[in-house]
Amino acid sequence: MKLKELLKELPYQCQKNIEEADITDIIYDSRKVQKGCLFVCLVGAKLDAHIYAKEALEKGAKAILAEQKIEEELYKDHIIIEVENTRKALAILSAAYFQYPAKQMTTIAITGTKGKTTTAYMTKAILEKAGKKVGIIGTIGAFYKDIKIETKNTTPESYELQKILRQMADENITHVVMEVSSQAFKTFRVEGMEFDYGLFTNISPDHIGEGEHKDFEEYLFYKSQLFQHCRIGILNQDDEKWKEVLKNHTCEEKTFGLMSKEIEGTTILKGSDVRCIREQGFIGISFHISGGYEMDLKVGSMGRFNVYNALGAISVAYLEGVKEEDIKEAMYHMAVRGRMETVNVSDKVHLIIDYAHNAMSTESLLTTILEYEPGRLVCVFGAGGNRSKLRRYDMGEIAGKYADISILTADNPRFEEVEDIIKDIKIGMEKSHGNYIEIPNRKEAIRYSIEHAQDGDIIVLFGKGHEDYQEIKGVRYPFDERVVIKGILEDLKK
Repeated sequence: MKLKELLKELPYQCQKNIEEADITDIIYDSRKVQKGCLFVCLVGAKLDAHIYAKEALEKGAKAILAEQKIEEELYKDHIIIEVENTRKALAILSAAYFQYPAKQMTTIAITGTKGKTTTAYMTKAILEKAGKKVGIIGTIGAFYKDIKIETKNTTPESYELQKILRQMADENITHVVMEVSSQAFKTFRVEGMEFDYGLFTNISPDHIGEGEHKDFEEYLFYKSQLFQHCRIGILNQDDEKWKEVLKNHTCEEKTFGLMSKEIEGTTILKGSDVRCIREQGFIGISFHISGGYEMDLKVGSMGRFNVYNALGAISVAYLEGVKEEDIKEAMYHMAVRGRMETVNVSDKVHLIIDYAHNAMSTESLLTTILEYEPGRLVCVFGAGGNRSKLRRYDMGEIAGKYADISILTADNPRFEEVEDIIKDIKIGMEKSHGNYIEIPNRKEAIRYSIEHAQDGDIIVLFGKGHEDYQEIKGVRYPFDERVVIKGILEDLKK
């Protein structure tokens, strides 16, 4: 692309004539510099890439994008472009380089402290049932059609994000559902984008500390940025901070909530009569929807809190004109990989896979499951190696408090011995006088839980969730719990 064309939407200064300069790519990692590229000097928490400007030019970079003065001698013979903020510039340039792929699709951005992933997958399921071709970008990775792209962050760096969007647009994806974190706004990863829909789930203190947000007010501010980057804002009006999140918004406003709360004039969906239900072959929630739709709904996701996630997803569906029958079908069969994911083992035993791997998420998971009044609550879990021992003690204590029996096993032991990690979990387990057995091999632990299940049991495997590997001594071995369970069930049939 012509450098001049790339810079068209960006205020900048440059001493050289760039009229005929061509750019082969945009690079912000000095190790990946190639001939003819534009090298962007990003300033990070630990590293300032301006120190690599000279090296990048020696490797063949066509131009440098900087927000600080670099070595004076480089200005004489090279193209040095100066901007106010290179992170913001990278996002704008990346969108231009990939020819604004988001404009070719309907984009749905979801932000909030909790529920982003579940709401995103609910939205995807409904839209796909309605015949749309949907891509998703978030915590678990980026997916479209049968393609999976690993991502490092909930919202990828702007260049990677635009590249993924370009791939999706080229494959005729019609709708993209994205989780957009507060860090994404703070680091300008979605700068220059306007989403068709922005959806807010809830907010509570989180991601506050060194390298994240200095306080709750800053966290709230960056969450609110979504509503200056979308056409239609859809908000959970039962969250006490929702009006603060809308501060300085530029979008059209829509809300959803429960009948028990005050309903705003902008409300498009109301939920009521919420119940936790457990039937033969089904476990989840049911509730009534009024407003834009009038229907009773069963959702195959456990926990009353999922009513809000469902209402958010269905609000998008309503604005997109999706039929009621498509919503009912999609939500009944709803499953989010690794988030209270139900795996069918029998009509009388339910098995749940979840990513819970700390004290707070473990307690939330187990108290939610107890609402379904299991005959026994059976926990299968371990703890990650080379991580906090306090986390192990706490998870052991919480499991001991709520579970009828726990099966202590492996979970990414890394460079520790599984037996040593189990010893730490047992310290917490003994504080709450929990019942447990030890089976260090995770596959055998899962097999034991299924083989010894009793009618009415709910078995929960937690810690790994969406992961499909076991990390041992620096090597990641294939380990997908769904595949493991399927194999165990086939063996038991024999």
